[in-house]
Amino acid sequence: MRKKATSARLSVHAIAGTYVVLLTFNLKKSHCPGLRGFGIHRTDHTEEEAYWLQGTKVFRENDPKLAPGARHSTREQPIQDFWWSDYSAKPGHKYTYRVVALKGEPAALEPFAEVKVEIATEEPAGGDHDVYFNRGATASQEFARRFGNRKPPEDNMDHPTWKWLSRGAHEAILDFIDRAEDNHWGLRVGAYEFRLPTVLSAIDDAQDRGVDVKIFYDAGEAFPRDENRVEVAKARIKSLCTERVPKPDALSHNKFIVLLKNGEAQSVLTGSTNFSLGGIFGQSNVVHIVEDPKVAAAYLDYWQRLEKNPEKNDLAPGLTSDFSIAAKKLPPKGTTSVFSPRDSIDALELYAWLAGQAKEAVFMTFAFGMHKLFQDAFASGKSRLRYALFEKLLGPGVRKEKREEETAKMRKLRFMVENRFAVGNHIREQDLAGWFREKLTELNTHVEYVHTKYMLLDPLGPDPVLVTGSANFSGASSNKNDENMLIIRGNQRVVDIYLGEFMRLWEHNAFRDWLAHRNPAVTNEPQYLNSTDVWWEKYFGETDLSRHREYFAG
Repeated sequence: MRKKATSARLSVHAIAGTYVVLLTFNLKKSHCPGLRGFGIHRTDHTEEEAYWLQGTKVFRENDPKLAPGARHSTREQPIQDFWWSDYSAKPGHKYTYRVVALKGEPAALEPFAEVKVEIATEEPAGGDHDVYFNRGATASQEFARRFGNRKPPEDNMDHPTWKWLSRGAHEAILDFIDRAEDNHWGLRVGAYEFRLPTVLSAIDDAQDRGVDVKIFYDAGEAFPRDENRVEVAKARIKSLCTERVPKPDALSHNKFIVLLKNGEAQSVLTGSTNFSLGGIFGQSNVVHIVEDPKVAAAYLDYWQRLEKNPEKNDLAPGLTSDFSIAAKKLPPKGTTSVFSPRDSIDALELYAWLAGQAKEAVFMTFAFGMHKLFQDAFASGKSRLRYALFEKLLGPGVRKEKREEETAKMRKLRFMVENRFAVGNHIREQDLAGWFREKLTELNTHVEYVHTKYMLLDPLGPDPVLVTGSANFSGASSNKNDENMLIIRGNQRVVDIYLGEFMRLWEHNAFRDWLAHRNPAVTNEPQYLNSTDVWWEKYFGETDLSRHREYFAG
C-alpha cells in the first residue's frame, strides 16, 4: 500500500509492505536552512499504542551517555535523513505517522512543519501471492540486544530465537505441507538442499495421512548430496525420494513444492529458500507461494520432466520451446514462469535487458557476483537510480589473476551517481563506540548474508515488474542448472512487499559495508547528529541521495 500526504510545506510518501513501512519526507530546498531533522510519531490503531519512534544517534551537545544500544526519541534526537524505515511494523496493522520537521537549537527544537499519513501494512498471505521474507540479518543490533549473539539451540526448535529469525518463513513452509490433508492430496518436491528435520518430519506426517508424496533432491556433488541423504534416512522417507543428478556439471538448484488435489495442481511454494537451517533462519531468503492453478500446473509439468533425471541435451529444448520468452520485450501482465536449463542464456539476456530499460529505478540482489550483462545495464541503463545488494562484490568464479581488474570495474560502477551498492557485512569487535558487537549465527558456510535472487523494475511506477525465484543472475542459472523463476508484472501489493524488504537489508548492510571500509583515520567515536546547518545539502542537486529522495518522495 502507498499513501502520500501533504501540508503547506512538508510532504510524506509512505510505502507499506508486511513488516516494513518506508517513509520519505520532502521539503523545498528554500525551507531547509536551519533544519535539524525530522521527528516521527507513530499511532498503532490495531494495538492502540502511540509514541515517538526512536533512533540511535544524538547531538553531541545533549548526549545522555547511555549504554551501547540505547535508543532515543526522534522528537529530541531527530532523524537527519529525508527518509526513515519503520522495521517494527507488523502485518495487517493500521498506522498513523506524524512527521515533524524540526528547527532551533539541539536542546530546544521547535516544529517548523508537520504532516500526518495513514497507512495499513499488508498481510503476507493475500490474493494470488503469499510472500514471506525471513529476518535475513542474523548479525544485527536487535539480535545482539535480544539474544546476546548466542547461536540458537538446534536441539530445541521451539526456542524463541528460531521464530524471530524465521519471521514466518519456516511456518509458511510447514503450513503449506499441512494443507495436504489426506489421500485426495499430493505433494511434489524439487529441492537442492533437502535437510531440515522439521520440514522432512512434516513430509513424513503427510505420508502418514495418506498424501501422495514424491520428492527429488540434488545428488550431483558431495554438497549437499551427502547431507541430504543423511537427513532423508533419519526421517525415514527414503522411499519417497529420487536423487537428481543433472549432467553435465550442473546443479539441481530448485526449491519448490507443488500442492495437488485429486491429481490437479493447486498452488506452488517457491522462492530462494533452501530447506535447511541456514536457508530459513540464516542468510536472507524469501518463501513465495503462488495460489494460481495455471502457474502450479506449469511447475508440475516441470517437476515431471525433472523426475526422469534427464541430461541437459534432452531437457533444455523442451523447456526452451514450451516456456518460451520473447527477447527484448516486456512479459505479459500477470505471472510468467521461466524454467531452466535452456538452450541458451536467453532468460539472463531478458533480465539484463529489462534492467537496462527500466525508466526510473532498478533494485537487484546478487548472491554470487554481477554478470557482465548486468554490469553493462548498471553502466548505461536508462534509469536514474540503480540499487544493488551483494553477498560479495565479486563472484566466486573470478580467477586470482583477474581479481584486481574486476574489482576496479566494480568500483567504477559503484561510484557512478546513478548506482548505490551495498555488500553484506556486520559490526565486528570495537568497530564503533555506542554499538553492540555483532556475530553471525554460524548457520551458513557458503553464503552468510545475501541469498535472495530478485530484481524490481520501476516498482513505484504504474507498471512494476518483479523477477524472483531460485536462479542466481548467472549464465549457469540459465543454460546449465535446474532453476525456476517468476516474472510478475503489474502486482503493486507484491512489489511493495519486496521493495520494503530490499531497502531493509540494503540499509542494514550499506552502513556495515561503509563501516568496514571507512578511512582508518576515522575514530571509533559515536556518530553524532550534525549540529551545523549543512547536513541536508547533500540531498539536493546531482547526488545519489538527491535521486533517492526524489524517487521515493514521488
